[in-house]
Amino acid sequence: MMASDMVSSTFPWLSLAIFVPIFAGLLVLALGRDDRANFTRTLALIGAVASFLVTIPLYTGFDPSTADLQFVELTPWIQTFAVNYHLGVDGISLWFVLLTAFITIIVVLAGWEVIKDRVAQYMGAFLILSGLMIGVFAAADGMLFYIFFEATLIPMYIIIGVWGGPRRVYASFKFFLYTLLGSLLTLVAFIYLWNVSGGSFDIKTWHDVALPIKPQILIFLALFMAFAVKVPMWPVHTWLPDAHVEAPTGGSVVLAAIMLKLGAYGFLRFSLPIAPDASHTLSGFMITLSLVAVIYIGLVAIVQKDMKKLVAYSSVAHMGFVTLGFFIFNATGMEGAIMQMISHGFVSGAMFLCIGVLYDRLHSREISDYGGVVSVMPRFVTFFVLFSMANAGLPGTSGFIGEFTVIMGAVQYNFWIGLLTATALITGASYSLWLLKRVAYGPITNDNVRSMPDLSGREFFIMAVMAIAVLYMGVYPKPFTEVMHVSVDALLQHVSVSKL
Repeated sequence: MMASDMVSSTFPWLSLAIFVPIFAGLLVLALGRDDRANFTRTLALIGAVASFLVTIPLYTGFDPSTADLQFVELTPWIQTFAVNYHLGVDGISLWFVLLTAFITIIVVLAGWEVIKDRVAQYMGAFLILSGLMIGVFAAADGMLFYIFFEATLIPMYIIIGVWGGPRRVYASFKFFLYTLLGSLLTLVAFIYLWNVSGGSFDIKTWHDVALPIKPQILIFLALFMAFAVKVPMWPVHTWLPDAHVEAPTGGSVVLAAIMLKLGAYGFLRFSLPIAPDASHTLSGFMITLSLVAVIYIGLVAIVQKDMKKLVAYSSVAHMGFVTLGFFIFNATGMEGAIMQMISHGFVSGAMFLCIGVLYDRLHSREISDYGGVVSVMPRFVTFFVLFSMANAGLPGTSGFIGEFTVIMGAVQYNFWIGLLTATALITGASYSLWLLKRVAYGPITNDNVRSMPDLSGREFFIMAVMAIAVLYMGVYPKPFTEVMHVSVDALLQHVSVSKL
């Protein structure tokens, strides 16, 4: 997006990526009924698979040698205010489009037997949410981005509020209010940018507007309110544990794997390139908040008694790596941060799937209710060990790639910041292994554990697919990194040039 030219496409692949899942979701809502639940689930799975298939040409046809937007679609929409239906992806956004479509298939399969009431509404909400999230990553128009960004709140609010736990109404309201209130200042910033750019909502045009330092700082802080809540950064992270604990398994997977990335992506697409001088000025502030998340929230995760809360807090710590990588302003750190975003989608999603498997059998998330699970569920524990190791950053897994690269970038920036960041490898191992030990090993202290069946064929397939993704990215990260190199370099070059 830093370059002046854009690579147009003769076929609307991005529109298909957005609207195929939305249309499929509406179709499921229209045709699906609880009295024919298998038909409803099958229709949802077909829609999810079709949604993923239309994203594959985005990868196969992507040119990694340019930082220009590719697969561009540009159609006038609200001409009075110069709002355009403007789509495009670059090396930064491409993988998140594919990740969103991939995770949607996993979520549909994960809820196949678990969700028995309002099946059509459940599946339809996730499909529509998938299309809206892809719209966030593909939008090249500021107002279009804002519409997609805010619209994602509605399906997730419904998912938590309808299919969540006992405190689901409280959690869904907290989620909605935190994220909505944070976004209102962003709308003010967008309107200001529209005004100073000569009446344009084109994001690329905003990147090229030269602003004095004071307006840059105000814009940065306005955008920070929305993106920091969404990441979420400390101290505006408190909505996340509640949302995760009350959300159904599929809701937790999508929250962790995709929705947290919307805020991090916003920093890359808006905060850094629009307010580069403010980004440098406030980098110490951002690095400090990131280190607090990495270190302090990692310690908070260790003492959790609820499995979902533990993984939720670990997500805050892992996303601290992401924001840290952005604001140390070197290619190693930024590429590591983007890799961490992708890896976190696989690893945290897999961890919540594992917790969902246990919850479906015992209807408890309390760690103390388990123990000795390996004796009755050896296949499950095999996957649980792998994902826990990845969550701890074990070499050979995707969890290691992002964290290690960010640490190396941090060392290049400042040795002591790199050293503080590296302490997360200790806390990460602590809470991951402590969770694994108490749940999977030791004597069986709860008789209900003895009757827990091992993975079904459907569950084994889901776990195997996630395991392949975690291991493939950990062993051979090149396909992930080569796509983003040029776009990251272009962004850093843009940010390094003062607008003053």
